[in-house]
Amino acid sequence: MRYFEYILQILPLLVLWNLTAIPRTQSSALLPTNLQAIQPTPPFPFQAPLDSPKAQDDRRPWASLRDRLIRFVWNIPVEDHSRSTSFQSSWETFNPPSSLKARYGGDVVLRFQIQSLEESTALSEAIYVLMLDVWEFTADWVDVRLSKDVVPLLLGLLPASLQRAHTPLIYDLTQAIFESYPSATFEEPTTPVQDGYRTFSPDLRPPTDETNIFFRNYQPLSVIIPWMRLLSSLFPTHVRMINIGVSYEGRDIPALRVGVHPTNSEKPSAPRKTIIITGGSHAREWISTSSVNYIAYSFITAYGKSPSMTKLLEKFDWIFIPTLNPDGYVYTWETDRLWRKNRQQTGIRFCKGVDLDRTFGFEWDGTSPKNNPCSESFAGEAPFQGVESRRFATWVRNETEQNHVEIVAFLDFHSYSQQVLYPYSYSCTSTPPLLENLEELAIGIAKAIRLTNGHSYGVTSACEGSVLVESHENKTNGVNGNKNTQRYKHEVWPRMESGGGSALDWIFHEIRARYAYQIKLRDTGSYGFLLPSRNIVPTGKEAFSAVKYLGEFLLKNKVVGEVVVEDDNVPDDEDRVGGAMRMEQAGWKEQDLVTESSAEEAVQSQDVEEEEKIAGINWELRRRRRK
Repeated sequence: MRYFEYILQILPLLVLWNLTAIPRTQSSALLPTNLQAIQPTPPFPFQAPLDSPKAQDDRRPWASLRDRLIRFVWNIPVEDHSRSTSFQSSWETFNPPSSLKARYGGDVVLRFQIQSLEESTALSEAIYVLMLDVWEFTADWVDVRLSKDVVPLLLGLLPASLQRAHTPLIYDLTQAIFESYPSATFEEPTTPVQDGYRTFSPDLRPPTDETNIFFRNYQPLSVIIPWMRLLSSLFPTHVRMINIGVSYEGRDIPALRVGVHPTNSEKPSAPRKTIIITGGSHAREWISTSSVNYIAYSFITAYGKSPSMTKLLEKFDWIFIPTLNPDGYVYTWETDRLWRKNRQQTGIRFCKGVDLDRTFGFEWDGTSPKNNPCSESFAGEAPFQGVESRRFATWVRNETEQNHVEIVAFLDFHSYSQQVLYPYSYSCTSTPPLLENLEELAIGIAKAIRLTNGHSYGVTSACEGSVLVESHENKTNGVNGNKNTQRYKHEVWPRMESGGGSALDWIFHEIRARYAYQIKLRDTGSYGFLLPSRNIVPTGKEAFSAVKYLGEFLLKNKVVGEVVVEDDNVPDDEDRVGGAMRMEQAGWKEQDLVTESSAEEAVQSQDVEEEEKIAGINWELRRRRRK
């Protein structure tokens, strides 16, 4: 019965807005001029008309029902492009194949610039009621995908300042979707190979990043799994393919364990330090999956060639999980390119899927009134209801409790917005233990990325990276009346979606990983989730630089009590007391952190180019404290 309440909540609100918000005759006037003027053109190779009937019929059932309801209540006419015979004849030549059912011909992606609490609140409520697809959001802007017919309704629910404070990011969503697939995906089997495409043939020369055909395009799961098996068979000395668990639809969640274990059986070994690298929690974020594959390939093939990389594989185990959501990933290839959640059934038959990055047990926020099964960020009815997140959590606990493993770091790759985010995600006011160390490493990761290709990544907490936090300064008189003290009041603006139940917070708080980050890859909105394949290698290089820097940072530093210090620098009393207080507040214990008996040597790389990228990093922020 709870699910029918969601629908019943929406209907009276739509009727109320129909009567009070804006007259129907003025609805078209709210449509931005730059959207009214859109005249679709048929770019090569595929094009569907913006509001073609077929595109609308092939929508997700919930999206189609929602848009029809909105048109009925608001009496919004459906645009008919069939009157333009010249355009009709031109796009039929490039009609997408019937195998791709999801059509977004009438959709656009808008970016709203948020500048006030009123704007943030109004946009959040409108998105919730209209069940819109939030692509991404930061402290400054929100990207929303919606039907062009729904734009007037959305703007009518927003304050006047927001009705013009937005910009279209993607005019032709259908074309962008088709171009994200490999070039031959929609070709008939009999179609000859086009000129300029290199066919696969044996080559004695080692492939470079640019000529490696695996990274020329995004790859489906049916290609990724055999590729992972091939790597494990070609490099058996330091690569092993493992299975994290089984998905809702019965698919394996594959992973590569990369590392060289010590062979000295006489010396008792400490728990094996392990770093987990994940991607693909959200199915449509293909660049995260390809980046994890690129990192794994770079680590595997560098063993024995680069002294610094060889040492990283000897000191750590690296777990590479290209996609935690194999069912959703397959669905994006076969049916709906913009699918986000997993594919398990919910209480509403036509609203499938759970957001795997919102269903972990730590600070799960599923009791929120906005936790709707039809929402893209549905957290489930209970913690760990997402099958794949539950399998992953079970595997991690089994590794740490049964297999003599210590998880020292966790990197979760997503897209998009170019940010390095550290805990916490669920709260902007809770301070994580060892905050200074988290910030220091995050800044170093961002710099390593920038030195790779020149792209800048922001650094902040996962909460503050997605919502604006205002700090108000108050001055009061001191005890003697001659001294002023400053107090800061933090005001957190409404979120576009919940931040609780994330894998980032769970790994950091429950598993006690010392370093946990969520890295949001390219870009900043020009393509969003539909990043062209030409960005696979450049983005992969940036991700590789981030992971490599993480490993070198862990080797270069030692853990002393509750604070990480470099070489012989000893933390002062203030550092120790502050770190201990935060550990106690978060439930951490000193024995949760392993004290190194001796400092690890700094990595001595013989690769001059690699050393130049890392050298010169000045850690003047080591003693940085949040005001």
